[in-house]
Amino acid sequence: MPHGSRKNLTRIDPRDPFVIDTLILGRRPGSMRKDSYAVPAPADLGVEMVSVPEGTEIELDFRLEAVMEGVLVSGTARASLAGECARCLDPLTSSIEVEFQELYVYSDTRSGESADEDERRLEGDLIDLEPVVRDAMVLALPLSPLCRDDCPGLCTDCGVRLADAGPDHHHDAVDPRWAALQGMLDQRQEDQEG
Repeated sequence: MPHGSRKNLTRIDPRDPFVIDTLILGRRPGSMRKDSYAVPAPADLGVEMVSVPEGTEIELDFRLEAVMEGVLVSGTARASLAGECARCLDPLTSSIEVEFQELYVYSDTRSGESADEDERRLEGDLIDLEPVVRDAMVLALPLSPLCRDDCPGLCTDCGVRLADAGPDHHHDAVDPRWAALQGMLDQRQEDQEG
């Protein structure tokens, strides 16, 4: 492949709910369109402990603006979250709202050395918002979600939820280095009592 040339772009499915047609903007810099609608959440939209359940609604509010290089998309995405608390492993639900902004470059501009491998491009008049929304949401998710800020978690000895166990929950822990001496002390006490 010669230097500066790009791989063929994959074709966008115009029926995909995240795909937007920008034909109405033309290539007139300054033309704008606002829109909002709900799309079903794609699979694997999350991190290990919390995610947007597949198929739930993601509400999109966005603005498309034609600029010299392409189409600038700005907006917000809102969705429900489901997961488990990182401390006590109880199920939790929450919601997330993120902002996103991305420039989709016309496919016939920025060729050669000025082309950026990571820039997003229009395919004809179509843009795919899923990667932008996915990136914004996943980066905003907490890596260690909590059911409440002061969640005490689980007991490290018995695994009971500390919130249910109460403040007097404790275990008599014997240092394993002294366990043999404790056994000798117990034996001596039994001998003296018997």
